[in-house]
Amino acid sequence: MAFIKKKERSRERFSLLLLDLEEYYFEQYTAYQLISTSTAQKRKTRGSLKICSKSIIFEPETLAEPILKIPLRDCKQIEAVEENDRNPFNEAKPTGLSIACQQVYLIKESNIVGPYRIERGDRNFLFQLEVSTKTEDVVQTLLQLHRASCLDKLGDQTAMIAANLQSRLARTAFDKNSFQSVSEKPHMECEAEMVTPLVTNPGHVCITDQSLYFQPLSGYPESVVQIVLHNVRRIYKRRHGLRPLGLEVFCTENDLCSDIYLKFYNTKDRDELYYYIATFLENHVAEHTAESYMLQWQRGHISNYQYLLHLNNLADRSCNDLSQYPVFPWVIADYSSAELDLMNAASFRDLGKPVGALNKERLERLLARYRDMPDPKFMYGSHYSSPGYVLFYLVRVAPEYMLCLQNGRYDHADRMFNSIAETWKNCLEGATDFKELIPEFYGSGPTFLENSLNLNLGKRQGGKMVGDVVLPPWASDASDFLQKSQKALESQYVSEHLHEWIDLIFGYKQRGSEAVAAHNVFHPLTYEGGIDCDSIEDPDQKIAMLTQILEFGQTPKQLFTTPHPQRITPRFQSMSRTPSQNASLNELSPASTSEDSSFEDLTEESKKLAWSNMTKLKLVSSHKIHKEAVTGIAVTRNGSSVFTTSQDSTLKMFSKESCALQRSMSFSNMALSSCLMLPEDATVVCSSWDNNVYFYSIAYGRRQDTLMGHDDAISKMCWRDNRLYTASWDSTVKVWKCVSADISSNKRSQFELLAEFEHDAGVNTISLNQAGTLLVSGSKEGTVSIWDTTNFVLLHQVQCHSGTIHDIAFSPDSRHVLSAGEDRTLKVVDVQTGMLTSTVMAEEQQRCFCWDGNTVLSGDQSGNLLVWDLMAAKVTQKIPGHSGAVTAMWMNEQCSSIITGAEDKQIIFWKPQY
Repeated sequence: MAFIKKKERSRERFSLLLLDLEEYYFEQYTAYQLISTSTAQKRKTRGSLKICSKSIIFEPETLAEPILKIPLRDCKQIEAVEENDRNPFNEAKPTGLSIACQQVYLIKESNIVGPYRIERGDRNFLFQLEVSTKTEDVVQTLLQLHRASCLDKLGDQTAMIAANLQSRLARTAFDKNSFQSVSEKPHMECEAEMVTPLVTNPGHVCITDQSLYFQPLSGYPESVVQIVLHNVRRIYKRRHGLRPLGLEVFCTENDLCSDIYLKFYNTKDRDELYYYIATFLENHVAEHTAESYMLQWQRGHISNYQYLLHLNNLADRSCNDLSQYPVFPWVIADYSSAELDLMNAASFRDLGKPVGALNKERLERLLARYRDMPDPKFMYGSHYSSPGYVLFYLVRVAPEYMLCLQNGRYDHADRMFNSIAETWKNCLEGATDFKELIPEFYGSGPTFLENSLNLNLGKRQGGKMVGDVVLPPWASDASDFLQKSQKALESQYVSEHLHEWIDLIFGYKQRGSEAVAAHNVFHPLTYEGGIDCDSIEDPDQKIAMLTQILEFGQTPKQLFTTPHPQRITPRFQSMSRTPSQNASLNELSPASTSEDSSFEDLTEESKKLAWSNMTKLKLVSSHKIHKEAVTGIAVTRNGSSVFTTSQDSTLKMFSKESCALQRSMSFSNMALSSCLMLPEDATVVCSSWDNNVYFYSIAYGRRQDTLMGHDDAISKMCWRDNRLYTASWDSTVKVWKCVSADISSNKRSQFELLAEFEHDAGVNTISLNQAGTLLVSGSKEGTVSIWDTTNFVLLHQVQCHSGTIHDIAFSPDSRHVLSAGEDRTLKVVDVQTGMLTSTVMAEEQQRCFCWDGNTVLSGDQSGNLLVWDLMAAKVTQKIPGHSGAVTAMWMNEQCSSIITGAEDKQIIFWKPQY
């Protein structure tokens, strides 16, 4: 949070955070946006036109007007326009800059920080520079940058932009008029970039016998930054982008954030500057090593908090680099008691284990997968510190950083940092959540726990808005929470055991056989020296590798190779591992006692019980009711009536109680591809290969409406909150307003098309998350696309499979997407990052499935049901069932009843045995 203070020096609405990651800000011009009015005149809006390496940004002076960001890759035409002068003897001069584009971002509308609004479609913008003679130069600059943005390969784009930047730096030099004193003697000059979180700002560095200067190429946010050498207390060499190019300078001893962080273009310049400052400091400041800080800490001269800060600094962790942000441990394990007992060891987390090893059951699953994994092996597929995790904690005070990292949007409300206890619980139980904490949890500023900026961070499932972080019962407010967290960090228990955590994060258990024994092995790419990026010749592969590593997070530099000594602490009282005898029942129980909570807990328990017994699935009954393959299954809420669709073009109604077929309906002579039940059990919706959607009234026993929605076969449907989502082989998913109450009451419906999601190939399957805020689609060419259904934007597109995707679904917590493909693989994609996190090979195609986030029940090409442990990447049970490919699967909310349909024309009822 300390890094946020740096922005307070600028009150402009514009900031470098409005740029894309790895984008540069080059220059700005005072300009007017010309907007046509109904009176055929043009309204002028004065502002600043900013030329960046990948976009054009216009910041109006009027605060009510939004900032416009036009990506250069979306521009169709950039040209100078001439003044309409009727005098033929006057030479034509360019007076305006015309930009035709297909997309524009509207940022900070009404001067409010919030998700960017995207306007798609052909747009034309006209700007007039205050100094019109610059227009032609600006056009040429933009055309050059536009060519770079439109290159096919990312490596070529990056190289062309880098060449443009180096050309600009070569044409300019440090302005020595910026020296504070005329007597200063310059020692060296070079080019570098000033680094702040998510941002790099190129410019010129100059060091004299008195000061270190940095002059940004763009003159933003200041014309020059000065560091007086006499004020410098600490300097650190840094890895930046896995290369030894960084240098960080501190003018205070204990501050979390530095005064300047520079990234150089070569190690030689960095080292020369470092040694010059280091030589200067020899006469003023004593040098500290990890060992010298360790001795101070061991003898009680510095606090646990201060020691961890120093270790983070020495291990390349910096507040200016979110991929290497300082990491602090969870120390408290009790977030349910009314009082926090710091004299009870049970109140604390086991500091001798990494977060991933704190839950024994989860660890066993991880180890089983690890043992079966080919080299290089790793136990944890995600890291304990990453840019996403840092901003997960800090979004309430750093919303613009989150918007920058996530392309102008916040994370979904249910995945936000909503509760301390929920976050701790997920770190203990989540299949891929092993995150530690950040220093702010032990600092003095509680604002990161409070929505004091009144940000609209979204609405949670259940309708509640995201507000302040829910604190544990033992904290009266955010300040009290921090004070008690500080006391816990400095407590006797933590002081006696902190060396164990240091061994894991900074010490001898970080790598090698000791790391394996301590269950502390992360992906090899996260370790220093894990990969030599300079050895990768293909520029596209190099950029992709760097991006993946930086987003994933990095392990700190190893500081100790032998066991870290324990702190010398006086023993005031011995600590007991058992709860105190006078603790109340409520204090000991983490569960709420309200009826709603109990009901939810009961449902969750029944689900867990059902999934834990999925390997004991018993066939209850089978019924051959169709003439071709079954394609869809829908069931009434009480489970008594089962509706199925088939390639034989019929919708069948089957009574579970009497085990008899009750109705058979046909809407056309084409195959039906899926079906679903609308609320109130009044209407069944069927999709067809004839491009239509049919609405069947159960009460009236007839078709009551038809939606002619697509230009090719409809493959799958979803429904949520009066919206119908239809997927089609015409390469689209369409979103329709579909009011359930109107259809149930037999009204003639007006289906309003709300949105259309375009794909590059036919869409074979779709699925919604539980909240209905995300939709995932799977194409015939193996592409997984994740869409935001609140504002209809594409979040991620991942090439997962080498053929058709048969089925796809979100995990119950919406963090992951599982897909099953024609290529005989199951693939897991992380929803937040869009990264492919797991691939599991199957012996044959898996045609459909249900899953709980780790265990999968799938139906294969031969008709078997398979139970998978995804973390172990293996089949735990194979259950014979159908005599043809399983093509449809339904599971009730409690996961206690399953129905499958297949190419053998049968439906089978199943039940887990307890």
